[in-house]
Amino acid sequence: MPGCRKGIAPRWVAFVNGIMKPGDPFPVSCAICEVRKEKRFCPAIHGRICPQCCGEQREVTLDCPSDCPYLQQARAHEKPRQAGDLDLSALMPQVELPDSFLYEHEHLIMGLTFALTKRAHAQPDLHDADLLSGTTALARSYERLVNSGLHYEEPMQSPAHQEVAAELQNMVKEYREAEQKHMGYTKLRDADVLRGLVFLLRMGHARTSGRPKSRAFIEFLFAQFPDKPAGDGTSEERSRIILP
Repeated sequence: MPGCRKGIAPRWVAFVNGIMKPGDPFPVSCAICEVRKEKRFCPAIHGRICPQCCGEQREVTLDCPSDCPYLQQARAHEKPRQAGDLDLSALMPQVELPDSFLYEHEHLIMGLTFALTKRAHAQPDLHDADLLSGTTALARSYERLVNSGLHYEEPMQSPAHQEVAAELQNMVKEYREAEQKHMGYTKLRDADVLRGLVFLLRMGHARTSGRPKSRAFIEFLFAQFPDKPAGDGTSEERSRIILP
């Protein structure tokens, strides 16, 4: 019947078939599939959808807000990603991380983590994939620098990825400036920066759900730095993060 919404039988057909009786509420279908009955409110589209579409489209086509109760419930029951689920090449396995690295470079890791968190706060529309892509590009540039001495910036897919890499690079620059100011010399090596970036990559891939619109890693970062970074991110402000 012209003008009828797909998936909803006209009222008169429902009456004839005995599906509805006078006074019964008109059935409403899912706002996504328009076939199954809606059963839950989706804050991503501000409409009501069916549980199946919620499960299938969550963080895939739906940009789910972190306070969605169905997203939170799914994460609580979601199994951690297994090694077989990950793209091993994305973890840069050729870069070794000694057991002592975290202990010896705790403040570098904290500074890089803070930089990612700051960028995610500044751009609320970022997803885990954006942070990981920007970090990967910078890590590969440092790998080339360490192995061959050539400084070559890895091409990036979008301005968002460039801004993520720039935030991390700025943190490295200010880390070295803080070392110079507080110790009178700089000891941070490019190889250490590479390992720090690879550590972030591996942590990020382990934390994200892997879905296109996942923000699980970002929310993990927000939990590490619960207060939104204030000020303009000056060297003095950041030095309190990266140095003891």
